Amino acid sequence: MGQSENEQAAASKIPGLPPGQRLQRGWPVLHYGPIPRFKPATWELQVFGATADGDKHSWTFDEFTALPRTEVTGDFHCVTRFSMLGNRWGGIAPATLLGLVPPAPGVTHVMVWAEYGFSANLRLADFTAPTTILATHRDDDPLTVEHGFPVRLVVPHLYAWKGPKWVRAVEYMTADRRGFWEERGYHNLGDPWSEQRYTYQESPGDGPEA
Repeated sequence: MGQSENEQAAASKIPGLPPGQRLQRGWPVLHYGPIPRFKPATWELQVFGATADGDKHSWTFDEFTALPRTEVTGDFHCVTRFSMLGNRWGGIAPATLLGLVPPAPGVTHVMVWAEYGFSANLRLADFTAPTTILATHRDDDPLTVEHGFPVRLVVPHLYAWKGPKWVRAVEYMTADRRGFWEERGYHNLGDPWSEQRYTYQESPGDGPEA
């Protein structure tokens, strides 16, 4: 058995590590495009789309950071095959936003929008899962700008591309549509335990109708 096979065998025995992943000790910086410049005076987070009242809602940076905070423990699984286990994330629970801006009946998905038009689509159940968080901190430290400061979405039970950096808006949707990476060949759902990495792996019903 070669070294790579030994490493794969050892990785398969690590609790919490999905198939095809390796344990990562540090936190690599991976992103597409430039790092945005944070402008606190003009920054805002929006909720729009199929809201119950039909209106768009927004928070300034000070208003957003004053919302009730929470902390969750959750893993981070990158589709490039590294995983970081047992991270402590601090920030705002998506349920807090839904409480302030209820979705209209029939909302099934959200699109999370980030700087430069990046986006990720999520089933509403994934967005509101107990460990999903609009993170501002990791292990008590504020996120660095390279890792998404001032806020990034973290969805520990899905691959990390489902949690965009530099989040600016949440759109409520009554039907699914693909986000930035999903339009470019990534799986619509992104479950690391099923290794849902690429579009060609999708089963009927995994993605929106063409």
